Amino acid sequence: MTQLLPGARPALVLIDLQHGIARMPIVHPAADVLAASARLARAFRAAGSPVVRVRVAFSPDGGDALTAPVDAPPPAAAPGPDFATLCEEIGDGPTDLHVTKRGWDAFHGTELDLQLRRRGIDTIVYAGISTSIGVESTARHGRELGYAQVFARDAMSDLVASAHDRALTVIFPRIGRVTTADEIIGGSAVGEASAA
Repeated sequence: MTQLLPGARPALVLIDLQHGIARMPIVHPAADVLAASARLARAFRAAGSPVVRVRVAFSPDGGDALTAPVDAPPPAAAPGPDFATLCEEIGDGPTDLHVTKRGWDAFHGTELDLQLRRRGIDTIVYAGISTSIGVESTARHGRELGYAQVFARDAMSDLVASAHDRALTVIFPRIGRVTTADEIIGGSAVGEASAA
Protein backbone atom coordinates (compact mmCIF):
# COMPACT_ATOMS: atom_id res chain seq x y z
CA MET A 1 0.00 0.00 0.00
CA THR A 2 2.53 2.54 -1.11
CA GLN A 3 -0.17 5.19 -1.49
CA LEU A 4 -1.21 5.04 2.17
CA LEU A 5 0.66 8.14 3.34
CA PRO A 6 2.02 9.85 0.20
CA GLY A 7 3.77 13.07 1.16
CA ALA A 8 2.28 12.95 4.64
CA ARG A 9 3.84 14.29 7.81
CA PRO A 10 2.46 11.65 10.18
CA ALA A 11 2.39 11.17 13.93
CA LEU A 12 1.42 8.02 15.78
CA VAL A 13 -1.14 8.66 18.51
CA LEU A 14 -1.47 5.78 20.99
CA ILE A 15 -4.65 6.01 23.05
CA ASP A 16 -4.77 4.75 26.65
CA LEU A 17 -2.23 1.95 26.37
CA GLN A 18 -1.83 1.95 30.13
CA HIS A 19 -2.04 -0.72 32.81
CA GLY A 20 -5.52 0.08 34.08
CA ILE A 21 -7.05 0.02 30.59
CA ALA A 22 -5.09 -2.90 29.14
CA ARG A 23 -6.21 -5.09 32.07
CA MET A 24 -9.89 -4.57 31.26
CA PRO A 25 -11.79 -7.45 29.61
CA ILE A 26 -11.29 -6.32 26.00
CA VAL A 27 -12.41 -8.50 23.09
CA HIS A 28 -8.93 -9.09 21.64
CA PRO A 29 -5.85 -10.17 23.59
CA ALA A 30 -4.17 -7.09 25.06
CA ALA A 31 -0.78 -8.65 24.25
CA ASP A 32 -1.64 -8.62 20.52
CA VAL A 33 -2.81 -4.99 20.61
CA LEU A 34 0.33 -3.94 22.49
CA ALA A 35 2.62 -5.90 20.14
CA ALA A 36 1.13 -4.26 17.02
CA SER A 37 1.27 -0.83 18.69
CA ALA A 38 4.90 -1.40 19.70
CA ARG A 39 5.82 -2.26 16.09
CA LEU A 40 4.24 0.98 14.96
CA ALA A 41 6.02 2.98 17.66
CA ARG A 42 9.42 1.52 16.71
CA ALA A 43 8.85 2.33 13.04
CA PHE A 44 7.74 5.89 13.74
CA ARG A 45 10.69 6.53 16.04
CA ALA A 46 13.11 5.10 13.47
CA ALA A 47 11.64 7.41 10.84
CA GLY A 48 11.91 10.46 13.10
CA SER A 49 8.12 10.81 13.23
CA PRO A 50 6.41 11.74 16.50
CA VAL A 51 4.96 9.12 18.81
CA VAL A 52 2.31 10.50 21.16
CA ARG A 53 1.46 8.41 24.20
CA VAL A 54 -1.94 9.43 25.55
CA ARG A 55 -3.17 8.29 28.94
CA VAL A 56 -6.29 8.99 30.94
CA ALA A 57 -5.85 9.94 34.59
CA PHE A 58 -7.75 11.79 37.27
CA SER A 59 -6.87 13.73 40.39
CA PRO A 60 -6.93 11.80 43.70
CA ASP A 61 -10.28 13.30 44.69
CA GLY A 62 -11.83 12.51 41.28
CA GLY A 63 -12.97 16.09 40.97
CA ASP A 64 -11.89 16.33 37.33
CA ALA A 65 -13.84 13.24 36.24
CA LEU A 66 -17.14 13.56 34.41
CA THR A 67 -20.09 12.65 36.60
CA ALA A 68 -23.15 13.27 34.41
CA PRO A 69 -25.84 10.60 34.79
CA VAL A 70 -25.80 7.95 32.04
CA ASP A 71 -27.80 4.82 31.26
CA ALA A 72 -24.69 2.66 30.75
CA PRO A 73 -21.99 3.58 33.27
CA PRO A 74 -18.46 2.25 32.81
CA PRO A 75 -17.43 -0.92 34.62
CA ALA A 76 -17.25 -0.31 38.38
CA ALA A 77 -13.64 -0.61 39.40
CA ALA A 78 -11.39 1.36 41.69
CA PRO A 79 -8.28 2.38 39.74
CA GLY A 80 -5.18 0.82 41.25
CA PRO A 81 -2.00 2.77 41.91
CA ASP A 82 -0.66 1.85 38.46
CA PHE A 83 -3.90 2.61 36.57
CA ALA A 84 -2.33 5.45 34.55
CA THR A 85 1.12 3.86 34.16
CA LEU A 86 1.91 3.47 30.47
CA CYS A 87 2.44 -0.08 29.22
CA GLU A 88 6.15 -0.86 29.03
CA GLU A 89 5.73 -2.97 25.87
CA ILE A 90 5.53 0.22 23.79
CA GLY A 91 8.92 1.49 24.90
CA ASP A 92 9.62 5.17 25.31
CA GLY A 93 11.63 7.16 22.80
CA PRO A 94 13.54 10.29 23.76
CA THR A 95 11.26 12.48 21.66
CA ASP A 96 7.94 10.80 22.51
CA LEU A 97 5.22 13.20 23.57
CA HIS A 98 3.08 12.44 26.61
CA VAL A 99 -0.49 13.74 26.87
CA THR A 100 -2.80 13.26 29.85
CA LYS A 101 -6.51 13.59 29.23
CA ARG A 102 -9.42 13.67 31.67
CA GLY A 103 -12.07 12.09 29.46
CA TRP A 104 -12.46 10.22 26.19
CA ASP A 105 -11.17 12.74 23.62
CA ALA A 106 -7.39 13.27 23.59
CA PHE A 107 -7.78 16.72 22.01
CA HIS A 108 -10.24 18.14 24.53
CA GLY A 109 -8.50 20.16 27.23
CA THR A 110 -4.98 19.05 26.22
CA GLU A 111 -2.08 20.36 24.13
CA LEU A 112 -2.33 17.56 21.56
CA ASP A 113 -3.39 19.76 18.62
CA LEU A 114 -0.83 22.44 19.51
CA GLN A 115 2.02 19.95 19.77
CA LEU A 116 1.13 18.27 16.46
CA ARG A 117 0.75 21.55 14.57
CA ARG A 118 4.06 22.92 15.88
CA ARG A 119 5.72 19.85 14.40
CA GLY A 120 3.98 20.30 11.04
CA ILE A 121 1.93 17.12 11.42
CA ASP A 122 -0.95 16.70 8.96
CA THR A 123 -1.73 12.99 9.38
CA ILE A 124 -2.52 10.97 12.49
CA VAL A 125 -2.15 7.19 12.72
CA TYR A 126 -4.23 5.80 15.60
CA ALA A 127 -3.93 2.75 17.81
CA GLY A 128 -5.21 2.05 21.31
CA ILE A 129 -7.95 0.99 23.66
CA SER A 130 -10.79 1.37 23.35
CA THR A 131 -11.76 1.58 19.72
CA SER A 132 -15.24 3.07 20.17
CA ILE A 133 -14.42 5.38 23.08
CA GLY A 134 -10.92 6.87 23.29
CA VAL A 135 -9.89 6.26 19.68
CA GLU A 136 -13.22 7.18 18.09
CA SER A 137 -13.80 10.28 20.24
CA THR A 138 -10.32 11.58 19.44
CA ALA A 139 -10.62 10.77 15.74
CA ARG A 140 -13.99 12.50 15.38
CA HIS A 141 -12.39 15.63 16.84
CA GLY A 142 -9.30 15.14 14.67
CA ARG A 143 -11.49 15.12 11.58
CA GLU A 144 -13.01 18.46 12.55
CA LEU A 145 -9.49 19.85 13.02
CA GLY A 146 -8.61 18.82 9.46
CA TYR A 147 -6.15 15.98 10.03
CA ALA A 148 -5.88 13.09 7.59
CA GLN A 149 -6.37 9.93 9.65
CA VAL A 150 -5.32 6.29 9.45
CA PHE A 151 -6.51 3.50 11.78
CA ALA A 152 -4.45 0.39 12.58
CA ARG A 153 -7.27 -2.07 13.13
CA ASP A 154 -5.05 -4.78 14.62
CA ALA A 155 -3.57 -2.33 17.14
CA MET A 156 -6.85 -1.51 18.89
CA SER A 157 -9.61 -3.24 20.79
CA ASP A 158 -12.73 -2.56 22.82
CA LEU A 159 -14.80 -3.85 25.71
CA VAL A 160 -17.70 -4.48 23.31
CA ALA A 161 -17.18 -6.45 20.09
CA SER A 162 -20.08 -4.83 18.25
CA ALA A 163 -18.86 -1.33 19.15
CA HIS A 164 -15.33 -2.18 17.94
CA ASP A 165 -16.70 -3.59 14.67
CA ARG A 166 -19.02 -0.62 14.10
CA ALA A 167 -16.19 1.87 14.56
CA LEU A 168 -13.97 -0.02 12.11
CA THR A 169 -16.63 -0.67 9.46
CA VAL A 170 -18.95 2.34 9.72
CA ILE A 171 -17.29 5.32 11.40
CA PHE A 172 -13.57 5.12 10.61
CA PRO A 173 -13.95 4.58 6.83
CA ARG A 174 -15.91 7.86 6.74
CA ILE A 175 -13.22 9.86 8.53
CA GLY A 176 -10.02 8.16 7.41
CA ARG A 177 -8.44 4.95 6.17
CA VAL A 178 -8.51 1.58 7.92
CA THR A 179 -5.59 -0.81 7.54
CA THR A 180 -3.12 -2.85 9.62
CA ALA A 181 0.03 -1.98 11.51
CA ASP A 182 2.20 -3.95 9.10
CA GLU A 183 0.66 -2.24 6.06
CA ILE A 184 1.36 1.15 7.65
CA ILE A 185 4.94 0.20 8.45
CA GLY A 186 5.70 -1.57 5.18
CA GLY A 187 3.87 0.56 2.67
CA SER A 188 4.08 4.12 3.86
CA ALA A 189 6.37 7.06 4.19
CA VAL A 190 7.08 5.78 7.69
CA GLY A 191 8.17 2.36 6.47
CA GLU A 192 10.25 3.78 3.62
CA ALA A 193 12.03 6.23 5.90
CA SER A 194 12.80 3.59 8.50
CA ALA A 195 14.15 1.21 5.85
CA ALA A 196 16.51 3.84 4.41
